[in-house]
Amino acid sequence: MSLINTEVKPFKATAYLNGEFVDITEADMQGQWSIFFFYPADFTFVCPTELGDLADNYAEFKKLGVEIYSVSTDTHFTHKAWHDSSDTIGKLQYPMIADPTLRISRNFEVLIEEAGLAERGTFVVDPDGKIQIVEINAGNIGRNAEELLRKVKAAQYVRANPNEVCPAKWKEGEETLAPSLDLVGKI
Repeated sequence: MSLINTEVKPFKATAYLNGEFVDITEADMQGQWSIFFFYPADFTFVCPTELGDLADNYAEFKKLGVEIYSVSTDTHFTHKAWHDSSDTIGKLQYPMIADPTLRISRNFEVLIEEAGLAERGTFVVDPDGKIQIVEINAGNIGRNAEELLRKVKAAQYVRANPNEVCPAKWKEGEETLAPSLDLVGKI
């Protein structure tokens, strides 16, 4: 079953954020755009490159009113240790959610049960708490924050302009389409 347009299920977790442990629930994302960025594990290889890429683009996401939540099945203590020991992870300013109970990973259907790890899953959630974008990558394929930014802008655009759609490779400021009988068979 697709998670598109479903509401994020309730959860409560501890995250590491800016030198502190903080509690986070699904209620924290209400009224804003959110990205849940699942990754397999701290202290690995592809994961820090992805989290660093998000950190390098974090200001752009914030300008769009988007909060990023990175999530792995590690503990919040492990998140802190990784943050303190890695220059790449040390620049993160968004919450690093700990999911040692595996509940959040199960809720988003990214848990690899036999390994106790999360798939490389990306979920864009609208201000109503509904999932608008789902992307799952194999463990050895890293994601691109600039492409994610483009997708977020498209999701925000169609939310604000419900009679329009964004075609392939659409970028902010480019033409959109207004679906109608006149367009059928002409694209």
